[in-house]
Amino acid sequence: MNTKVRIAGVDFKNPVIAASGTFGFGKEFSEYIDLNKLGGICSKGLTLNRNLGNKGIRIYETPSGIMNSIGLQNPGIEYFVKEELPFLKKFDTVAIANLGGHSVDDYVRGAEIIDSTSSDMIELNISCPNVKEGGMAFGTDPSKACQVIKKVRSKTKKPLIVKLSPNVSNIGDFAKIAQDQGADAISLINTINAMAIDIRQRKPVFANKTAGLSGPAVKPIAVRMVYEVSKAVDLPIIGMGGIMTYEDAIEFIMAGAWAIQVGTANFIDYKTMENIIAGLEKFMQEENIKSLEEIRGII
Repeated sequence: MNTKVRIAGVDFKNPVIAASGTFGFGKEFSEYIDLNKLGGICSKGLTLNRNLGNKGIRIYETPSGIMNSIGLQNPGIEYFVKEELPFLKKFDTVAIANLGGHSVDDYVRGAEIIDSTSSDMIELNISCPNVKEGGMAFGTDPSKACQVIKKVRSKTKKPLIVKLSPNVSNIGDFAKIAQDQGADAISLINTINAMAIDIRQRKPVFANKTAGLSGPAVKPIAVRMVYEVSKAVDLPIIGMGGIMTYEDAIEFIMAGAWAIQVGTANFIDYKTMENIIAGLEKFMQEENIKSLEEIRGII
């Protein structure tokens, strides 16, 4: 039985990765779980400068999920490199820096800084709004997606994962853009644009009106999009979106994912990822599966 996965030349002991934005930088969870058991940890979304995030309500529970409008609150890339990355590197797990930005220049400078660090990979979050051009997310505009991926690729030799937005008409087209511009892997899905209304106050719950929906409610959509991307490109895929159990993880792998990320579930049970790893190993034993390659993309 072999749970190891190699993505863009980086070896993961298993395919279970802590998703960006739900695991901080690992310190808080390290008091409750053994980080060495995880395949990888993806940092909270990082911007060039410290970001205080959005005002007002930031988390709102929905049936089978949550909505968030955090607004990329983070201490900035330099702080991460100095204070948080050394802690992550103490563990036998892959350290992935999630890079965000509100302009192409932000992304480029951020990539240059991370390139000189011990981070194992960069996950490029192109779902950030381009504040210089009206707030349209880079990941929903083909020309902007092409531009930012190409420029970041030129500034780093690190393996580059491009994280796709689901808020597009054809996810496969954006996966092809990422592949053409030099991505080494694809991760998806980011949160789905959604809305909630406070009927007593007669106004949207969130100051920005809309927010990102995650959790079990989005899983069937995420599985479908992973499947579509697996048919559109030849790159390794990291799937995420509502994964709660090992059965969910196996669905993603059968749809074409090489690895998976767990996000919202960590807020419900901090042992979710450990349970998924154990369940995956048990499933492989019961089904006499020697390697995940045997079931990857079999649909």
